[in-house]
Amino acid sequence: MPIKVSNGLPATKILESENIFVMPEDRAMAQDIRPLKILILNLMPTKIETETQILRLLGNTPLQVDIELLQMASHESKHTSAQHLTTFYKTFDEIKDQKFDGMIVTGAPVELLAYEEVDYYKELTTIFEWAKHNVYSTLFICWGAQVGLYYRYGVRKFTYDKKLCGIYNHTILNRLHPLMRGFDDYFLVPHSRYTGVVKEDIEKHDALEILAVSEQAGVSIVCSKNGREFYVLGHCEYGRETLAEEYFRDKNKGLNPEIPYNYFPNDDPSKRPVVTWRSHASLLYANWLNYYLYQQTPYDLEDLKKMYYE
Repeated sequence: MPIKVSNGLPATKILESENIFVMPEDRAMAQDIRPLKILILNLMPTKIETETQILRLLGNTPLQVDIELLQMASHESKHTSAQHLTTFYKTFDEIKDQKFDGMIVTGAPVELLAYEEVDYYKELTTIFEWAKHNVYSTLFICWGAQVGLYYRYGVRKFTYDKKLCGIYNHTILNRLHPLMRGFDDYFLVPHSRYTGVVKEDIEKHDALEILAVSEQAGVSIVCSKNGREFYVLGHCEYGRETLAEEYFRDKNKGLNPEIPYNYFPNDDPSKRPVVTWRSHASLLYANWLNYYLYQQTPYDLEDLKKMYYE
């Protein structure tokens, strides 16, 4: 959370030069407080696991957050009970008249399909268009990030020779960006995907900025310069056992998967994985909530219609 200081306090400039967020007293007095409204578009087949992972990160700040879970009406989920979906999830038609501070679009195991071949692609792009008027800032994850970059900017994905799977080191390209505040020089993020994007294709678009890259995993965090879109190619929300579960699942299917990189101690799948990415995952979500929702979203969400962007 920001530090509230008296107007004109000399320490303000020093703190701001160190990239510490300071809120002048007059701004603090003018703030109205209300819960943040966040829509989670959960495209993962393991919906309960994914919603739990994301809620764990969203709940790790002092901010009050109201969550709405969204599913695709044009896709039949085979891995989550109908009762769970009926009880806890809405369809687009049920929420399209609402407005939200933020939206999270998860990944999905459909990377090897062309985007247009995904059965819910048309519905998904309808939601992307709707979000321009009705959501202040959207956080896209993994395949969600790839399809978002493709739909909004025409950035195409490419397929790796083998699956990128493991815990990879990352460096920050813009340390002064609010999303990166408090990050160490290097930070770890889980990745589990067959496809990625090319740095040069991102750099063609003046509206986009690459915030973090990995020597092995490539482009990892991209944002729109207006703060309305964030694209995270990895899975910083993953739990301790998520990659292990994927590894053993694929092994039991006879797919002969490689051991996830930098994950099991001594590359021994019989040993319990060590969590090395949780603190930065919490920080990333906290920064997004604070600097791009709490600080930027209008108090009256109806004012979003005045903030439409292309």
